[in-house]
Amino acid sequence: MISVFELFKVGIGPSSSHTVGPMAAAAAFADRLAEAGLIGRTVRVEVALFGSLAWTGKGHGTDKAVILGLAGERPQTVDPDRADSIVATVATERSLRLGDRQPIRFDPKLDILFDGIADTPKHPNTLAFRAFDAAGTLLVEERWCSIGGGFVVPEADVGQPVRADDAVLPFPFRNARDLLAMADGAGLSIADLVVANEHARRSCAEVTAHLDRIVEVMMGCVDRGISTVGELPGGLAVRRRAKAIRDRLTSRNAPTPHEVMDWVSLYAIAVNEENAAGGRVVTAPTNGAAGVVPATLRYYRDHCPGAARAGMHLFLLTATAIGALFKMNASISGAEVGCQGEVGVACSMAAGGLAAALGASNAQIENAAEIGMEHHLGMTCDPIGGLVQVPCIERNAFGAISAVNAASLALHGDGTHIVSLDKVIVTMRETGRDMASKYKETSLGGLAVNLPEC
Repeated sequence: MISVFELFKVGIGPSSSHTVGPMAAAAAFADRLAEAGLIGRTVRVEVALFGSLAWTGKGHGTDKAVILGLAGERPQTVDPDRADSIVATVATERSLRLGDRQPIRFDPKLDILFDGIADTPKHPNTLAFRAFDAAGTLLVEERWCSIGGGFVVPEADVGQPVRADDAVLPFPFRNARDLLAMADGAGLSIADLVVANEHARRSCAEVTAHLDRIVEVMMGCVDRGISTVGELPGGLAVRRRAKAIRDRLTSRNAPTPHEVMDWVSLYAIAVNEENAAGGRVVTAPTNGAAGVVPATLRYYRDHCPGAARAGMHLFLLTATAIGALFKMNASISGAEVGCQGEVGVACSMAAGGLAAALGASNAQIENAAEIGMEHHLGMTCDPIGGLVQVPCIERNAFGAISAVNAASLALHGDGTHIVSLDKVIVTMRETGRDMASKYKETSLGGLAVNLPEC
């Protein structure tokens, strides 16, 4: 099962699969060297990036992430304000402390290879690490895959069942049909079912503290985004817009009929501008889609009568169940299924979460989640310049608006609908499989190559 601790992770921008994942893989490689007693013999490390990591890695900060991970930094604890200086020091001194333990030679220009030609047989986000001793002898080589949402696994484990822990879960659902049957059979809401599974692994206090932490980071990210100005890094000269939008909204003499849509868009744009700048965000379920859930959650908090902290927890727990269904049965990796797996999944999660917080039945929640994804089917991932900026920032705003609309439509019904959530998940997976690879986070198609003509 996919836990709320796994689906909602604190990290840094701009990408969960291209930044958070590679950083985690690099840190894991350094840890494994230490566990094998080889870190003291290591004097040099080479890193090779393949597939989507090679094609869009520079724009997504993959090289930066690898350096940070090898130096012992972790996505959940690295200071975003210090990250650039750490990387700059490594580049200047051409050395780093491997795992924050062993000084080694490391020249990013020579020791990080962007290989966009070699095959990636298991996953399009593949990277390899090689450690050498003073004689130039290869000590160990490992290949890892960043499979979306910050999840990383050794290449040999891609597609294999996740190794289970010792916990016996009371509700081991694998699809939406089982989820609804188990919840209804036990007289539980979807959120209560998720809580029961979480408590099989962790204490009530731990789960509550994590939910509070996720809410805190999400709302803090919105607040930073709506108060910060300047140009985003990367070379596209994209200027932050969130603060200017907020200033215009708060200076209006009277609200407009569609003003709530402006606020929801503002919240999403604020988060994704922070993400594009490498700031602290919550992977929800990815960084490229990091604005959808927080924007919808902020809409609930600030614009829905009766909103409370308990409702925000209910929102996130319900969203966890929905995100887990996509992770287990399809993908949340843009490099694997396109942006339908990122913004589309985030919209589905946010729609179900909002519906739950507003009092929906389990059937209405499933309906909201299905609506959220159904109308993102086939969405490509074609970031201009390999940067998580255009069209990604605005796309999150549209995803959040769609989530609110999907929840509203579901609440107007009784949960009865034609296409089930399970069917739309299968369709999303098959659509992603059939999608041309150039539209799956390579920046080799779509808007990424047609910008000069626009």
